[in-house]
Amino acid sequence: MRETPRSQGTAGDNRAEPPQPRLDRALAHTAGAFGSGTPHRSDGRPPHTPRGARQPGQGGLPGTTPPVPGRPAVFSAVLLLALLTWQVLVEGPLVRWDERVSRSVVGTVPHGLSELGADLGNMTVALPVLGCAMAYAAWRGRRAAALYAGAAMALVPLLVIPLKEWTARPGPLEPWAAGYYPSGHTATAMVAYVGAAFLVSNRLIPVAAALTAATGAGLVLRGYHWPLDVVASVALCLPVLRWPVIATRYGRRSPEGRQREGTWGTSGGAAPSRSGDGRTN
Repeated sequence: MRETPRSQGTAGDNRAEPPQPRLDRALAHTAGAFGSGTPHRSDGRPPHTPRGARQPGQGGLPGTTPPVPGRPAVFSAVLLLALLTWQVLVEGPLVRWDERVSRSVVGTVPHGLSELGADLGNMTVALPVLGCAMAYAAWRGRRAAALYAGAAMALVPLLVIPLKEWTARPGPLEPWAAGYYPSGHTATAMVAYVGAAFLVSNRLIPVAAALTAATGAGLVLRGYHWPLDVVASVALCLPVLRWPVIATRYGRRSPEGRQREGTWGTSGGAAPSRSGDGRTN
């Protein structure tokens, strides 16, 4: 059977001709090997092997990228913190607006309820939660992730205390005192609860966010902090939580998942190769 049809000029010629190569088929294989990333396939479909279906994660690691704050979000948080700090130092229009908002909302809810929210940021409440989560992660074999979360909490006072001393902002109910910006209770709550959620289960992240929001709202409604104090703490903690969260997410891999990565990865073995017709060799 001929590979290519004869031209009209040689239609009457009965001599046998050698099979002619199909140029389009060769180009399709070449494009599949070098262009689309699926070698030996001319139709562009991914191979039916687990290795072909896996997508690289952040930093070239296997798996998908975890939902952590990216560089644009961290950069925006740093810019926001710098803007708020500058406004506090020069007592700019944002500070005057912040003071008007605070005076209008302080005391609008019962003191017992706002005090309960503010107490969520106490170290005696937040640190045991993070400690239990760290112990659970270490027991599950994620010791590095637990250490990262503990390091993030240790970093909070090293960042908050110098900012408090530098800005020396008075409080809503204590204008004679200084050191209210940023809110240390909000920073403690955010790092402790969000870090604990990532160590235990991703399903607890909304709970951690709600506890952090309740802490900030209680501090503002009770008159312990200005609203900008709380916002600045959230902006401060976002970069602090970035790398511990990434380490936590990549550390949450089961032994079965690590074994599959060794089988399908570049160092643990090679996936079955495929020929051009789609059959497994």
